[in-house]
Amino acid sequence: MSKTIKKIGVLTSGGDAPGMNAAIRSVVRTCAYHNIGCVGIYRGYQGMIEGDFKEMGPRSVNNIVNKGGTILKSARSREFMTPEGRKKAFDNIKKAEIDSLVVIGGDGSFTGAEVFNSEFDIPVIGIPGTIDNDIFGTSFTLGYDTALNTVIDVIDKIRDTASSHNRLFFVEVMGRDAGHIALNAGIGAGAEEILIPESDLGLERLLDSLKKSKLSGKSSSIVVIAEGDKIGKNVFELKDYVESNLPEYDVRVSVLGHMQRGGAPSCFDRVLASRLGVRAVETLLEGKSNFMVGILGDKITLTPLEQAIKGHSEIDRELLRVSEIMSI
Repeated sequence: MSKTIKKIGVLTSGGDAPGMNAAIRSVVRTCAYHNIGCVGIYRGYQGMIEGDFKEMGPRSVNNIVNKGGTILKSARSREFMTPEGRKKAFDNIKKAEIDSLVVIGGDGSFTGAEVFNSEFDIPVIGIPGTIDNDIFGTSFTLGYDTALNTVIDVIDKIRDTASSHNRLFFVEVMGRDAGHIALNAGIGAGAEEILIPESDLGLERLLDSLKKSKLSGKSSSIVVIAEGDKIGKNVFELKDYVESNLPEYDVRVSVLGHMQRGGAPSCFDRVLASRLGVRAVETLLEGKSNFMVGILGDKITLTPLEQAIKGHSEIDRELLRVSEIMSI
């Protein structure tokens, strides 16, 4: 496929992530650098269906590199899942003379982009934006590094109160299907145990570990739990189970929730977003489509969207071993 690209539409879709604004800025300014048009599509695919567009130039993205969230807003669109909805979206972008798309989001957003391309032959490039870091084909997704730093900061504060009251804290972090945040933040914050979907610790082993911690002289403990961990039905039932079996522990629960998505992006996420935005636009200008731009090592790479969607992001097994050693 080779088309002359004259105007690129950029949108953010799915859950927001720190660094999305930096990526939007990079796409807009790279378009300006190459003397092509750029249109911001508000509210993701739903905005495409409703024609919620705005022409963007280099000055329209001033002072957003340090902002969390997304100035283009985000939404999940059931209507876009229908052929009729996608036809509306296509008619609107043709009317606006948008001839290609950069989609910033996760695998659901990429699935929509791939289907849209197959139906209407609109060139698309994806930029991975999700704090969960669960996209195949990239070592880091936008927002992941910032979320880790947010979680570390909160757990450091929780440890202060845990130590003051000799308490056990269960800290639940995001990660419905992947334990990257829990594993890395748990190691970084010095957690006694880390519970993730990829590794079933088991209730009895957890109790044994907590007993050993008590016997070794630890007066307080932090257990970091990914929300998708299967050791209990939920973190509150797990709290009740531990209290009933280890009454010597005073147990508290902190669910960090959506605070992990907010805040100013880290320097790493700002630089990564800038690099990915440039590569996304220039990949379209090279006549390529249906790729996700990502980073492996320190090299910006291209992964077919189909692989990015269907592939599985593996947990680092060496980090699991490190966490076990550190918890002694």
